Amino acid sequence: MSASVETIEVASDEAGLRLDRWFRAHFPEVGYTYLQKLLRSGQVRVDSRRTTANARLEAGQHVRVPAVVRQPPKAGPSVAPPLGLSKADRDFIERLILFEDEHVMVLNKPFGIAVQGGTGTKRHIDGLLAGMADRFGGRPRLVHRLDRDTTGVLLVAKHRDAAARLGRIFQTRAAAKTYWALVKGVPKPPQGRIEAALVKAAGPNGEDRVRKALPGEQDKAMHATTHYCVIDRVAHKAAWVSLKPVTGRQHQLRAHMALIDHPIVGDNKYEGDKALADSGIDKKLHLHARRLVIPHPVAGAPKIDVTAPLPEHMRKTWQMLGLDADRYDADREED
Repeated sequence: MSASVETIEVASDEAGLRLDRWFRAHFPEVGYTYLQKLLRSGQVRVDSRRTTANARLEAGQHVRVPAVVRQPPKAGPSVAPPLGLSKADRDFIERLILFEDEHVMVLNKPFGIAVQGGTGTKRHIDGLLAGMADRFGGRPRLVHRLDRDTTGVLLVAKHRDAAARLGRIFQTRAAAKTYWALVKGVPKPPQGRIEAALVKAAGPNGEDRVRKALPGEQDKAMHATTHYCVIDRVAHKAAWVSLKPVTGRQHQLRAHMALIDHPIVGDNKYEGDKALADSGIDKKLHLHARRLVIPHPVAGAPKIDVTAPLPEHMRKTWQMLGLDADRYDADREED
């Protein structure tokens, strides 16, 4: 008979890895939810002590692994990807994860992929997550949305109850969202508030857009408020701004900045694509969901506080313009 437990020593090149990531490398057939069950029951331990999935490992530590891990129960996660979802797509989602626990995860959404499906949109975050229900122990649920070309922090609930609780938290405006953007010109004053109700209006090609509500449109107008602050500037040509939406309307930040004549660079719906057009800067939208701070859906659990690094096209722009993206970390950004 084989031993009921084995002990594996953490290698020197594995130092600093989270326990769940270490497990994924050694036992890819064991999903996160199953690992959590093993941790809660004490079957998986580090140096004989109970621990958590996000604990950082040190070289020389010993991970206790039960034999059942080598032979996962039939009810456990499946090794084979579901029909229609490739290993490349599964790996793509895995690389986006910034934070994960039993109830929620936070993704770093890249440029150019839709969050949800629509006309002509076959590949999107929501669909990829649905195809990985075996990995997450159920179908993950989007809690909020980002535009196709906006990058950064995207919160996802791993089960229905967490989704409902997080939805209520967003409705009470207890979630603090910070976006970074590059805008045309330098807003004056350097810190302020934009309050302009918005209404939906189709663009020249029938695409979704919003505009400022006109007198008499109160019945369909959506109240919208955005706080902005200039972090740094490039002479009088452009500014790096921090944006904090109080409300969460479609295209709110993009429309509000355009309304004060400082459209976001690369925004082809709100005149931002004409800003710095001859500078050599990438024509992609320069809007990034930088940080999210929100109460955890489980009472008593620590707040979720996640920061997403700048996408490659924005980091290149910052370098080109002499802006120091590392000057402001998650703990120093204005609250």
